[in-house]
Amino acid sequence: MKGFVIAGVTSGVGKTTIATGILAALARRGLRPQPFKVGPDYIDPTYHRAACGVPSRNLDSWLLPQEALRELFARAMRGRQVAVVEGVMGLFDGASPYSDEGSTAQVAKLLGLPVVLVVDARKVARSVAATVLGFREFDRELRIVGVILNGIAGPRHLEFCAPPIERATELPVLGYLPRRDDLALPERHLGLVPMVEGPAGRPFFERLAAQVEKTVDLDRLLHLASVRPPAEPPPRLFPAGPLPRRCRIAVALDQAFSFYYQDALDLLEAWGAEVVPVSPLEDAGLPEGCGALYLGGGFPELYARELAENRPFLESVRAAYARGVPIYAECGGLMYLGEEIEDFQGQRHPMAGLLPIATSMQGARLQLGYRRLRALADGPLLRRGEEARGHEFHWSLLHRRADAPAAYEVLDQPGRQEGFRVGSIWASYVHLHLGSSPRLAPRLVDVASAVTPN
Repeated sequence: MKGFVIAGVTSGVGKTTIATGILAALARRGLRPQPFKVGPDYIDPTYHRAACGVPSRNLDSWLLPQEALRELFARAMRGRQVAVVEGVMGLFDGASPYSDEGSTAQVAKLLGLPVVLVVDARKVARSVAATVLGFREFDRELRIVGVILNGIAGPRHLEFCAPPIERATELPVLGYLPRRDDLALPERHLGLVPMVEGPAGRPFFERLAAQVEKTVDLDRLLHLASVRPPAEPPPRLFPAGPLPRRCRIAVALDQAFSFYYQDALDLLEAWGAEVVPVSPLEDAGLPEGCGALYLGGGFPELYARELAENRPFLESVRAAYARGVPIYAECGGLMYLGEEIEDFQGQRHPMAGLLPIATSMQGARLQLGYRRLRALADGPLLRRGEEARGHEFHWSLLHRRADAPAAYEVLDQPGRQEGFRVGSIWASYVHLHLGSSPRLAPRLVDVASAVTPN
């Protein structure tokens, strides 16, 4: 088996561009790459999938227990030839300032994968060797096998970067990407623009793959990436065998709502749910016979007018709530269930009106970080007193219009309660990965099955 981690010295050095280009180039060779993303990010994996046609899987060693992470990795590698794991932030950045917990480095060591270091060379020459040397020496248990440079201006610039790295570190420079505006990925307030919105078409991926094939030594990279195939552990998250269909769960999936982990959806199906995609932007209502609605995160603030104008779908959500259908919502889904969303232009758009809140992008500021939660009551994923790990990542501000019971106690922020539980609704800004505990997916399927008509 082949496998490697594409890691950066910092955020913004071009990890996603390079990982996506390598995936596209490997697929053009007829190989079967399997993409992964370290950390909780939902957007970068959409570029991986567009590049090679295979869903990308998140490997977050803070959200996921180590055994679960290994299980998900081994399961995804069935029938695949090359694991391409894009890191998060800088190689050693994670959940702790004192250890590699939650970092790309920790995931590489857990899976026994070599690391290819990506360095942004746009504003540096020989000094880049000192940076690479520091990364090589910082943790000698980590196996860094090569370097890829981004932002090379030309042959003379490459001459001032690559030989000093190889002389100082004895690591090969496996290639580079030149400065090309037509290879830049589009960004906005939460990072890259998700591929569900169509920011890059096939010509972009063809250009990127052609550039990688031209200036990255893929043969040498694959030679350095030979690893032992993962031993598949006993199932911890997935059932031991196939289970019959017991319910239908509607999942909001369109340009406004696209923040889901592929493994989470796979878990729901494995435990007996039929996952039914539905569009709050375009569909006239929820599908018949659904026992639960899962409203994930995304960018409802950018589509607030269109969401408000789709009154039939809003009414179907209200009707499902009135019937007691469980509704689980995260971040953007929470915003949709409130009374209104105020967009970046200050325009207010009415939403479902099922939660006594309004959300606004006016005066917004970024809220992000990992969160440890304890459920304050029985809900669709957790029972009262059970704990889970999640992450928060949003710009919007929330204004309460009335009191409502909270969903969680935030254990690592003493005194803070988070989210809402109103009737059959369980909503919060915090995103959960259903692979973080073997209890989560089976419980949601059980709850939905109790509502689904026979």
